[in-house]
Amino acid sequence: MIENNIEMIYDISAGRIREVDSTFHRFLYSQIDWDSRLVALDGPRGVGKTTMFLQYLHDNPKESGSTLYLSLDNIWLDVKEIYELVQYHVRHGGRSIYLDEIHYLANWQNLIKSLYDNFKTLKIAYTGSSILRLSQGKADLSRRQVEYSLAGMSFREFLELDGCGRFKAYNLEDILANHVSIAEFIVSKIKVIPKFEQYLKYGYYPFYKEDSPHFHEKLLQVVNQVLDADLPKVEEVTPETVRKARRMLTILAESSPQTPNNSRLCQALEMDRKQGLKVLHALRQAALVGMLVEDADALKRLCSPNKLFCDNTNLMHALTAKPDKGTLREVFFNNQLSVCNTAVFPSHGDSLVNGKYLFEIGGEKKTFAQIKDLPDSYLAVDGIEIGRGCRIPLWLFGFLY
Repeated sequence: MIENNIEMIYDISAGRIREVDSTFHRFLYSQIDWDSRLVALDGPRGVGKTTMFLQYLHDNPKESGSTLYLSLDNIWLDVKEIYELVQYHVRHGGRSIYLDEIHYLANWQNLIKSLYDNFKTLKIAYTGSSILRLSQGKADLSRRQVEYSLAGMSFREFLELDGCGRFKAYNLEDILANHVSIAEFIVSKIKVIPKFEQYLKYGYYPFYKEDSPHFHEKLLQVVNQVLDADLPKVEEVTPETVRKARRMLTILAESSPQTPNNSRLCQALEMDRKQGLKVLHALRQAALVGMLVEDADALKRLCSPNKLFCDNTNLMHALTAKPDKGTLREVFFNNQLSVCNTAVFPSHGDSLVNGKYLFEIGGEKKTFAQIKDLPDSYLAVDGIEIGRGCRIPLWLFGFLY
């Protein structure tokens, strides 16, 4: 069967590599060690994992000439046949294989381990849904692979993809110390507030460029895929639980950041506390919900969240016509900070970052009243172009990656 279809398989691979647009690269593109023998790239649906693989092969013709790209979401092969295909590929001079959407295969961990152990000259790279981190364990890949996780686009990346110019990323300390001069430079180049409002509605997922008028419809399809297809693969959930999880997301989009009553929440999901927390944390891994906890390590222990909200602002706009304004601000801030920094739930203020910097998040009239006289405290203020002192424009935290 493999040899009967081999030419078509290679033609599909070459066509996907040839046709990809490589004019814009996500922030992670230059950070990946593409020469590693085993590269794992996870992340939520729709953030550009497939495009990144294809761009690398497109940008490196010598690599693409000896590689095979397989998208497993629409291929008819099972694990055994894929192994035979790779064996054929190596015997005929293949030096690398790129397996996209690996989570569509049962026993995919064992397949990757077998390929790695049995084909010593083969370079392997694969993508998978971030929710799969909870289900790994059948085969130990951690000692073999280099792992990367791709988040959705930052505000800075959105500006570049939208044709507004290429700006550098800043670490948090740079922004805290030099936010006035950084903001003055950016504001001199673009009308930042209108672009920021656009980003909050549709700028987190790069596929908005494909069909922006129907972006939110497509994003809801992504949500449904996660709930209907991905979640049942890692947790035992009923269709009724999936329906209630979907309703929970809508409630989170419409209301202020929730300090959840976990007993009621688990009861509403028709699960005991342990199983309910597993589902919540699976939704966090799938980038549908965001959480703040008092201790960053609590996320690894499946502890109850202190604050619960949608993962990003685009989801909020897709789930409801009237997202809560204050929630939009907090969701943006915590979403952007979480990629390169650690935010936890503080005893005062809205967010404690890296165990040191305390933030209150709000609109132009926000004051320091709630964090008065506390060290290393700042305001992240929406609706302003340039800040002063410890008042920093909220949009500027979209330049962290």
